[in-house]
Amino acid sequence: MQIKDLKVGMRRVNIEATVESISATREVQSRYTGRVHKVATAVIFDESGKIDLVLWNEQIGMISPGDKIKIENGYVSTFRGKKQLSIGRYGKLSRV
Repeated sequence: MQIKDLKVGMRRVNIEATVESISATREVQSRYTGRVHKVATAVIFDESGKIDLVLWNEQIGMISPGDKIKIENGYVSTFRGKKQLSIGRYGKLSRV
């Protein structure tokens, strides 16, 4: 699968891409549990395009710009009108 093929609402997304950049880490409070979490956004790309990848807590330190990564069982959603790829609690992120 390529980034250009990703559509909002897709589940069980498996993709390989390269990390272009990672935003500064920020803290957000969960609406449901009240716990504070760290979140960052990575821009990833392949030969077909780019997409934002949401990274939570320990996922943030797992990758760096220039890394080739593999995402298994991700999903595509929107945040503030922009398409994004998320790993979620059932997905897997690894370096290739």
